[in-house]
Amino acid sequence: MVGNRHDGLRVAAVFFAALGSVTSQANSSTNATGPNAAGSTWHHYEYTTSPPVYPSREFRSYPNATGIGWEAAFLQASDFVSQLTLEEKAYLVTGTPGPCVGNIAPIPRLGFQGLCLQDGPLAIRQGVYASVFPAGITVAASWDRQLARQRGVEMGSEFRGKGAEVALGPVAGPLGRSGYGGRNWEGFSPDPYLTGVLFGDTIEGMQSTGLQACAKHFIGNEQETQRNPSVNADGTIIEAVSSNIDDRTMHELYLWPFYNAVKSGVASFMCSYNRINGSYACQNSKALNGLLKEELGFQGYVMSDWGGTHSGYEAAEAGLDMNMPGGIQFLESEHSYFGRNITMAVRNGTLSEERVDDMCRRVMTPYFFLGQTTYPPIDGGEYKLNYWSEANALYNFTLGPANVDVRDGHASLIRELGAAGTVLLKNTNNTLPLKAPKNIGVFGNDAGDLTEGLYSLSGTSLGPNGYEFGVLPVGGGSGTGRFSYVVPPLDAIKARAAQQNNNALVQYILDNSQITERGGFSIIHPTPPDVCLVFLKTWATEGFDRTTLLVDWEGSELVESVAASCPNTVVITNSGGLNVLPFANNPSVKAILANHFPGQEVGNSIVDVLWGDVNPSGKLPYTISQSESDYLFADITNSSALLKTNNSNAWQSDFEERLLIDYRHFDYFNESVQYEFGFGLSYTTFSLSTNLTITRTDGADTSTPIPALPPLNPIAPGGNPALWQPLYCITVTVTNTGTLPGATIPQLYLSLPSPSGTENDITPVKVLRGFEKVWLAAGESRAVAFELTRRDLSSWDVGQQVWRIGDGAVGVAVGFSSRDLWVRGGFSPLGGVGGVYGGGSAAQQQQQQQQQHHGGDGYGEHEGGGHWGYKGDRHGVPP
Repeated sequence: MVGNRHDGLRVAAVFFAALGSVTSQANSSTNATGPNAAGSTWHHYEYTTSPPVYPSREFRSYPNATGIGWEAAFLQASDFVSQLTLEEKAYLVTGTPGPCVGNIAPIPRLGFQGLCLQDGPLAIRQGVYASVFPAGITVAASWDRQLARQRGVEMGSEFRGKGAEVALGPVAGPLGRSGYGGRNWEGFSPDPYLTGVLFGDTIEGMQSTGLQACAKHFIGNEQETQRNPSVNADGTIIEAVSSNIDDRTMHELYLWPFYNAVKSGVASFMCSYNRINGSYACQNSKALNGLLKEELGFQGYVMSDWGGTHSGYEAAEAGLDMNMPGGIQFLESEHSYFGRNITMAVRNGTLSEERVDDMCRRVMTPYFFLGQTTYPPIDGGEYKLNYWSEANALYNFTLGPANVDVRDGHASLIRELGAAGTVLLKNTNNTLPLKAPKNIGVFGNDAGDLTEGLYSLSGTSLGPNGYEFGVLPVGGGSGTGRFSYVVPPLDAIKARAAQQNNNALVQYILDNSQITERGGFSIIHPTPPDVCLVFLKTWATEGFDRTTLLVDWEGSELVESVAASCPNTVVITNSGGLNVLPFANNPSVKAILANHFPGQEVGNSIVDVLWGDVNPSGKLPYTISQSESDYLFADITNSSALLKTNNSNAWQSDFEERLLIDYRHFDYFNESVQYEFGFGLSYTTFSLSTNLTITRTDGADTSTPIPALPPLNPIAPGGNPALWQPLYCITVTVTNTGTLPGATIPQLYLSLPSPSGTENDITPVKVLRGFEKVWLAAGESRAVAFELTRRDLSSWDVGQQVWRIGDGAVGVAVGFSSRDLWVRGGFSPLGGVGGVYGGGSAAQQQQQQQQQHHGGDGYGEHEGGGHWGYKGDRHGVPP
């Protein structure tokens, strides 16, 4: 039980607290209470309680759904629910054994076939003859909204074809607070704006097919370690880790992308395993009732993560609408926190039937809205792939033909997106694209075909490094996929080399230790090859957090060994997140490609970029710093003492870094990095115009200041509709100055003034607030417009509990990465048009570019280390 009314030991979260003074900071290690802190002194006790968001006993005022935006479907759902018995209502919100990962029982007398819920965020995991798409991190590295949406469409068609009404994805939690997070790759980026945009695009694509998407995991689910409660050797229950988050950080970081999900009309949410400020996420009334259903206006239903329910009527009152997979224990069905307990709670007056009706209407409204009354049957082969057998089922589910092939022509998009999400980090002397090399060396255990089968669900059984031999197209756990095939890089390289018509030789060694420990390179002849392609990988999976940010399997040593004998070495990484790259400055390492988790066409996607059939346009969705220690500001909470504790409440993860994760941290503390957020090279070059245009777009008189607070409109899906009102448009011109066609991604960053009442809090130097992928022929120019909404210009006012535009200038910078900024300007929203100022002269722009950009030409050596801001003003508002 949780909540102030139920159990004082598990009270809900406090997301706001008194803010103390902030000390002057020269670097992150001297800040406030420790190396993780950023802002006023952190007092842990302030983040262990919260005001409950429950109905009173006298006035049961739940945040009931009203069906706004889904009015016709809501009426259908209301009529449906009015015909249910209490027992049927209880089982409509309780999972049951069946053919799918999650199942809601059918109600034949009303023509309801039940619900089939299937993993996951990149594939219909429990299915054969299905595609395995690129992971969310690859989508983020593409910065391509069109491809993100189309991926959603094609995934949606596959889930639908298999008879799944609900796909358990996409993912915005974890956001990626820590670079060590084991599931970061399932989501998009540690930047909330980038994640939010791609999150919403993916949802819209998926649901355009009639599939229900599920936004997960809500919220603060930033580590795998102790994500669930455990039992120590003495039999003491040790509670799951508590993510302790202040109110402003909750809104501006972790809640931000979920706003986009609700605005995009997502059908369902999945609450996470962790606790939030002391209260389990699936029974945290502040998070579910307060933030999600009241503030964001969410009209759909909240399901628990599998086994994430810890109480019955208490969780229901706190905002949980559906218990998955149903039983208290993972595979049982007889004992449940919901089910018969819901019925009993209503009958004894503990839980109102009004609340149960709301739960049921929330479940059924998306079902009717998306037209799921007519839907393909469940693939008849699902039971053979499931952890339940047909003998476990308590209800009869309608099954169709087995092993339905839903792949269609989706391999084409997978290949395209895999290449689009490949980031060219280094390219000395135009080493890439390859120019018909006669002698090609291929090295590394990531280059070959899979040797242990096409399915690696059980990420925990594979250990922290995964499997040794074979390419790594995706990670492990419930977010993985069952491959029907994989194109390994070595096979793709052989095929591409044959197309050169020069009888090219492809030599290879795929055992890393053969090279690093046994001098295996000596068997290569003639030597050195014209180019040595070294393939590295880094495993990531549900159930584990990463223990290192280096590549796995002694990959760095492999690169150094090959580079010692091959002066033209090219490195390609497949990784579930960021890697520090100690070999990046080795002069023999001429090029580096980060290929992330591109799915089943991995080898083809890589070869398309290596040989220049695709001009790389990917940009980093995270920061690559100099060393692992640079990321300790947001480390995974873990220690030997915690692993041996007898204190049931010991696992506390204080998010002391507040808003300063990833590039926000490195910018604020003026720290050098290897490759900054948003960085990526091309085989051509681009420039931005020296001036930008800033215009009002809200229709008001240009001399009229914009109100700091939004009007008090009724809440709609996505929150106050005024937050989504466009207020400004920033326009720049981008030009392809090179000799090849290609795409680039201009990026807009804003420096926002601190919100009222938080003068002692830290506001990031800059935040991403716009991007667009632009395809240009050689010599072509195009204007790019960035629309800014009220939310984009606002910060969360903790005192008034509202989004507020700060009093002061908003700094504007546009460039090709977070530290390669070409043009600047600014405006004062509260001061009218007179506050607009532009980017300065061409000479000033050239000087700024020289100061900021250390990459030489657009495809040369990149040294990194630039910093955007102004000495004496860490918040970087231009003068």
